[in-house]
Amino acid sequence: MPQYPNRQFLDFETPIKELFEQIEATKKNAEKNKSIDYAPVLAQLEGAILEKRRQITESLTSWQKVQLSRHPDRPYTLKYIDKMTTDFLELHGDRNVRDDKAVVGGFAKLGGQTIMILGQQKGINTKMRQERNFGMANPEGYRKALRLMKLAEKFDKPIVTLIDTPGAFPGIEAEERGQGEAIARNIFEMMKLKVPVICVVIGEGASGGAMGIGVGDRVLMLENTWYTVISPESCSSILWRSWEKKEVAAEQLKLTSDHMMQFGLVDGVVKEPVGGAHWDYDEAAQYLKDAILPLLAELKQIAPEERIRQRIDKFGRMGFYDEADALFGAEA
Repeated sequence: MPQYPNRQFLDFETPIKELFEQIEATKKNAEKNKSIDYAPVLAQLEGAILEKRRQITESLTSWQKVQLSRHPDRPYTLKYIDKMTTDFLELHGDRNVRDDKAVVGGFAKLGGQTIMILGQQKGINTKMRQERNFGMANPEGYRKALRLMKLAEKFDKPIVTLIDTPGAFPGIEAEERGQGEAIARNIFEMMKLKVPVICVVIGEGASGGAMGIGVGDRVLMLENTWYTVISPESCSSILWRSWEKKEVAAEQLKLTSDHMMQFGLVDGVVKEPVGGAHWDYDEAAQYLKDAILPLLAELKQIAPEERIRQRIDKFGRMGFYDEADALFGAEA
């Protein structure tokens, strides 16, 4: 059975919700009729839930994957840190303006080695979401992230970033404090970091908000995540003046993990528990940990200067284009 009783369900998870309701009804009958053994019925229903989870995730549309990436029960950065690492020491502040709670990070032990791990944190309830600004960082959040990465470089510790944001905070005050410069500075400085850097999209990977901590030697995505320059809703509102075309926009943006692999923009896709990461936090964290540790071992064998060269080449090769014929011929 899933671990978390107060589960929330998306529209396309309704068949699973109905099975849960059957389980609850069966448990009530078992309490009333203790002489009857309901264990086989419960086991059958639990098996049906697992199978239904598998069926649903085998045929997800791009928009449904976007919805899963935002699932209210989905694990966020602090949950992965809790499940994957030990001895986490959170560090605060950018030493300039304030401590942006949309970004969390600090030293921790992963597989017996000390790393710097940081990422966006959305908050697990309404109050915490407001406090953490729904994972949308201000400039000081990105400067805080850069401070932590530079600290890791100083002590020769590898860096793991966990990306999960609908975008950098778009408020006027963020622009006044240099939002664009802060993100650009992070991209520039991350290219030159002398320590191994692994970036993982664990939920939403939107625009510069994601790129501000998304430059690494290896970039991974979890199965049910997305990574693109604009959200489907915003794309729909620009092209069609309405959010009603968000499903179409999601398909056209080619934003899911399988598309990103095809385009060569990420280096790997990390498996999630059947039905999505929100079904089993321990399993989701173990899959991610098992993906990160071999990459850390591989990257440590490469000299810092060579790692930087490969990192720059990697991002420099991204994208593809065609050269059009000259607009005017030689005779014009």
